[in-house]
Amino acid sequence: MLGLMDTAMKNTSVLVSGASVAGPAIAYWLHRYGCRVTVVEKAPALRLGGQAVDFKGAVHRTVLERMGILEEVYRRRTGGSDQEIVDARGRRLALMPGEFTGGDVEILRGDLAELLYERTREGCEYVFGDSITSLTQSAGGVDVTFERAAPRTFDLVVGADGIHSNVRRLAFGPEEEFVRFLGHYYALVQLDLESGSQMYNEPGRMAALGGRKAPSFFVFASEPLNYDRHDVEQQRRILMDAYRGAGWRIPEVLDRLAGVEDIYLDSISRVETDEYARGRVVLLGDAAYGNTLGGFGSGLALVGAYVLAGELAAAGGDHRAGFAAYQEAFRGYAKVARQGNAGSFLAPATPARIRMRNWMLRRRVMMRAMLKATDWFATGIELKDYAQCGGLLSR
Repeated sequence: MLGLMDTAMKNTSVLVSGASVAGPAIAYWLHRYGCRVTVVEKAPALRLGGQAVDFKGAVHRTVLERMGILEEVYRRRTGGSDQEIVDARGRRLALMPGEFTGGDVEILRGDLAELLYERTREGCEYVFGDSITSLTQSAGGVDVTFERAAPRTFDLVVGADGIHSNVRRLAFGPEEEFVRFLGHYYALVQLDLESGSQMYNEPGRMAALGGRKAPSFFVFASEPLNYDRHDVEQQRRILMDAYRGAGWRIPEVLDRLAGVEDIYLDSISRVETDEYARGRVVLLGDAAYGNTLGGFGSGLALVGAYVLAGELAAAGGDHRAGFAAYQEAFRGYAKVARQGNAGSFLAPATPARIRMRNWMLRRRVMMRAMLKATDWFATGIELKDYAQCGGLLSR
C-alpha cells in the first residue's frame, strides 16, 4: 500500500457516474486522497457476469499492486484458454492462443467489478437504480439532478459510464459527435452448450461457443442499427436475423435463443476525442477513450483512474491544473484505443480475409509480433509515484 495522506483532498465531494470498473477504481483512489465520493449507477444492482477482461505488463501490474488487489485478481483469474477456429464440420483451421486474448492475467469483468466494489463500499456512497439527468456548472460546483434522487451539488463529476456515456452527452454534447461506429456489432449470450472453446466464421460473422473468455459470443458486420439497448426482445430478433442461414452449430444456437433472457448486444465503436474535461466534469475509461473489444479497456480504466486522482493531488487539488495534467499524461497512452478494429479481425468480410487471418494465427513469427505489439501498448506510460501528494481541492 502507498501510505497516502488521508487529508490530501479532504471533504471534496465527487460524483462518479458508473459502477463497472472505471467508476469504483476512481472512487478507490479519490477516497484514499480524502474525498467524499458518491457513485451513481443506472442498473439496480452491481452488474456481475459478462466477458473476461485482462491485464498485461509492468504498468498494469504496478497499478494493481498499488491498489492492493493484485493477489486477489490472480486468485479470481479465469486461467485463460486457447480457442480453436473450426470449419463448418468442426475441423480445426487455426488456434487463437490464450496468451493473446487473455494477457498475463484474465478475470471476469463482473468479478473485477465485485472486487473493486468490495474495496470501496464502506468508504464511498453507492446509489443504484438511478441516473443523472442534468449537470449545471458554476464557480462553486456542479448542480446535479437525478431521475429519482433529490438534486445535489458536488465539487466535481467524473463520467466513468462507458462508451455510451450519459455524463459525456450532458457535459460535452451528443454521442454522435464523439463515438465512431466501426461497422460491426457484438453480442454476449448466456447460452451454455456442450462444447470446447471453439470459434466459427462465415464472411462478416463469427460465433464463439465455450471457453472462459465469454459466454456464447457473436460478432457480425452490419449497417448502423436503430434499437433499444435495454430491450432484450429487440436484441434477440437482431441476433437471429443476423445469423439466419448460417452453418456449423448456429441452427442449434438459434433454436435455443428463444428461451434466453440474458442477452447483451452493442455496436463495436470507438470514442474519438482528445478533450477529457469540461470545467469541473471529467471523463474516464471508455467514456473518454473507449474502443469496443479493443483489448485494453480495463487496463486503460485502472491506469487512468490512478493517473487522474494522482494528478489532482499533485496539483494541490486544483481541478483545472489536475485535469489538464491528467490529459497531458494520458493522451499518448490512450491512443492504443484508436488502433484497429476488432470486428474486422474477428469477423473478416470475405473468405480470403478469413483465410489470411487464420494463416497469420498459424505462423509463430506473426503471433510473436502481435504479442510484442500488445506488450508495447500496455507499457507505454511512465507511472508517477503520487504517494507524497497533498493539498486541498480548491472550491
